[in-house]
Amino acid sequence: MTDSAKSDRETQEGGNSHRCGVVALLGAPNAGKSTLLNGLVGAKISIVTHKVQTTRARIRGIAMEGDSQIVLVDTPGIFAAERRLERAMVAAAWAGARDADSIVLIYDASRKRIDKDTRMIIDGLKETNRRAVLVLNKIDAIKRERLLELIALFNAEGIFDETFMISALKGDGVKDLMSYLAASVPSGEWLFPDDQLSDLPMRLLAAEVTREKLFLHLHQELPYALTVETESWEDFQDGSARLEQTIYVQRDQHKSICLGKKGQMIRRIREEAQAELQEMTGRKIHLFLFVKVRERWVDDPERYREWGLEFNA
Repeated sequence: MTDSAKSDRETQEGGNSHRCGVVALLGAPNAGKSTLLNGLVGAKISIVTHKVQTTRARIRGIAMEGDSQIVLVDTPGIFAAERRLERAMVAAAWAGARDADSIVLIYDASRKRIDKDTRMIIDGLKETNRRAVLVLNKIDAIKRERLLELIALFNAEGIFDETFMISALKGDGVKDLMSYLAASVPSGEWLFPDDQLSDLPMRLLAAEVTREKLFLHLHQELPYALTVETESWEDFQDGSARLEQTIYVQRDQHKSICLGKKGQMIRRIREEAQAELQEMTGRKIHLFLFVKVRERWVDDPERYREWGLEFNA
């Protein structure tokens, strides 16, 4: 019997128990969405930094649990956006929620109250008649009494089906959340092969790795508005690859910060990004970084198309 015939027969006999669904991760900036996504997938898919609004585009990670495939969408943090890029990021987050089978709202439990950004999300879910799963993150940073008060506050909103208390960074409680999501996604065929971790193009993922290193090393000195592009990717017969990336900044001063004294900073960033890319790909990577000033890159429609963002959001 051929594989396709076997699959058809299993489906007819009810033997195919596959489940698959899209789950959007919503939350205020720095709630821990990217850390949770990486924990659920079991690999680093979304970059994590101390800067708010690090995630710009919708990044999809693919988690497997038994016969269930969970397509997790790490959305940009939702907040009161003012600038064009910020508006596009928030619009992408709401689009991710609109297209998802279910929604997980992640809240930083170390905060003392429901902040205005989380309030905005709750109100938006109510307006669209969407329910959600509540995930209280960073529970190791809050006393139990305060945690119980938070749970009562959120449950009073009337839109949460379940509540999970986790530490995404330490992994506490993440397994229980994964089991719940796996059981709650709809029955259906998987959307991706079972060994695929993300649908993010490798060129874009490589650029995100370098952007993370920039933010981690320069988050105090360098403004938010920088971007990284993988300009070329050349594969060689020995399995290695040569990547050329350009870091775009808005001022000559920003370029000097990226380069560092005698080029020491850019070398350090290159070495760390190259090492992580080699670990991710399992191959030798030759990474070359260039820093260029492009004052109005944030108003370039091409950048938004590459990230899957709406330029005029």
